Amino acid sequence: MGLAEQVVLHWQQYLSASWLRSYSLGQPNFLYLICLKMKIEHLAIWTHDLERLKAFYQTYFGGQANAKYLNSAKGFASYFLTFGDGGARLELMQRADVPNPDHPAGTELVGLTHFALAVGSPAKVDALTERLRSDGFAVASDPRTTGDGYYESVVLDPDGNRLELVA
Repeated sequence: MGLAEQVVLHWQQYLSASWLRSYSLGQPNFLYLICLKMKIEHLAIWTHDLERLKAFYQTYFGGQANAKYLNSAKGFASYFLTFGDGGARLELMQRADVPNPDHPAGTELVGLTHFALAVGSPAKVDALTERLRSDGFAVASDPRTTGDGYYESVVLDPDGNRLELVA
């Protein structure tokens, strides 16, 4: 029995057959699609200084940028950055008419509050946090073990976006 079948069997044991049938899309079924096929493809960040933000993610996180995309009709420019494992990408976008936020950098608000970058170990979290601090970037939360078991720190990128550095 393959992994997909094991996941479906596991969930079928806990869900009524009528619920499962009502959400089934055939073979493979809905639960299989949710559990094994979906992933975050990319996150996107607006910026007013595209080159500065690209350099930050390249310098500190090893991001590899594609060729700059330009749409002169819309006044839009962007880069996609890919990181070591080739997983989710980060899109950096710029358009002059996008307003700046009306709150201080790093403020926690309803909506997307941070994204996490796995750096490999607690020692790497510590070292990168200190490097960013010494290079003038804000550290919102020093390295620690959280209640949910992560060893992490929180830093702000040049635009004030919150980044969790996790082991």
